[in-house]
Amino acid sequence: MAERAIEANGVEICTESFGDPDDPPILLIMGTGASMLWWEEGFCRLLADGGRYVIRYDHRDTGRSVTYEPGRPGYTGDDLLADAVGVLDAYEIPAAHVVGASAGGALAQLIALTHPERVLSLVLISTSFAVPTHRGLPAPTGEFSRFVASAEVDWSDPESVIEYLVAYSRALAGGERPFDEAAARDFARRDVERARDFASAQNHDRLREGESVAKPVSAIAAPTLVIHGTADPMLPIGHGEALTDEMPGAKLLRLDRAGHGVERADWEIIAGAILDHTAPVR
Repeated sequence: MAERAIEANGVEICTESFGDPDDPPILLIMGTGASMLWWEEGFCRLLADGGRYVIRYDHRDTGRSVTYEPGRPGYTGDDLLADAVGVLDAYEIPAAHVVGASAGGALAQLIALTHPERVLSLVLISTSFAVPTHRGLPAPTGEFSRFVASAEVDWSDPESVIEYLVAYSRALAGGERPFDEAAARDFARRDVERARDFASAQNHDRLREGESVAKPVSAIAAPTLVIHGTADPMLPIGHGEALTDEMPGAKLLRLDRAGHGVERADWEIIAGAILDHTAPVR
């Protein structure tokens, strides 16, 4: 395990791998605005110990990847898509099992639609449709929406950012399980201290739309597993259910009382499901 800076799509991207390069590869894509630390090391090791070669990476403007002036990203969502494919190129991986969480799940869908030859299978966690749909989907919960509308943070003050991230993590957790505030604060501090410029992560909220993808998600041929918490406050479970219904052959794993993201309490279940889904066909 070691961090490795690569060049992808003409910029520097920080990556990290776990396991044996000869094992089936898994590319982990986290949501926009989130560094690769949100794929926690312990979770990555569960996958690697299960016989997978695991790669995680920092998006632009997160962690130790290239950063831009806050408020002026100078790139689009298409560039984030190209970065993910560029990570595979840098590791000389023709095709991988692609696992995306939150907005990373949308990026994973877009890779499957635009570069189907690079995707062995998909795992979509706490996400929704990458391609616009007219289906009526549930809105975020009122409590989560109120948090987003009222939260205040001074991005120039690391302590203010840490407190905001703790509160945000609590909101994402959904409120149906105990919340470990100490662990959340320790994680937030590590994330902030590791970043080149944590304030630049705001740029993901300002991204211009890339080129539209005309194909619907039903055109995705890769075997797909959808994993969704029943207490997800940002993208309620109806998103995962609708996504599963739209994708031929897709399977849905419901995580009881889980919120948004990859919670430590669910690591064993999620990792086990991913290992089963990505097992070589014999």
